[in-house]
Amino acid sequence: MQLTKIKLTKDASNRVKYTAGRTGLTPNLLCRIGLCLSLADPTIPNPDQFDEEEREFNRYTLLGEYDDLFVALLVARCQRDGVGQDDLTAYFRAHLNRGVILLGQRVRNVADLVQLIPKNRRELPAR
Repeated sequence: MQLTKIKLTKDASNRVKYTAGRTGLTPNLLCRIGLCLSLADPTIPNPDQFDEEEREFNRYTLLGEYDDLFVALLVARCQRDGVGQDDLTAYFRAHLNRGVILLGQRVRNVADLVQLIPKNRRELPAR
């Protein structure tokens, strides 16, 4: 994937700002969580719904040292959905925007983040 910079839609950008203010988490961390939410959603996002309008992120700032992991997750998801390698950039942007919007709908404060974890995973493992 040759993507170095990515822009969010105006709606997604506003939700990142709002959620960051309410939770105290950084925008790049919120985007990573949102990306995971979207990748877990069984429906396929439509890249045409998400115009490049507002906030711009450098890919490394956004994904950091986990870049390879997020790209691998995206590639696996695109393969499952029948999306070709040529469309990875468009689907990355679509999943990121959709995920940030989903996150903004579900999280109003830090405590709401716990609700994103499946119930069977919320307890710490026994030592």
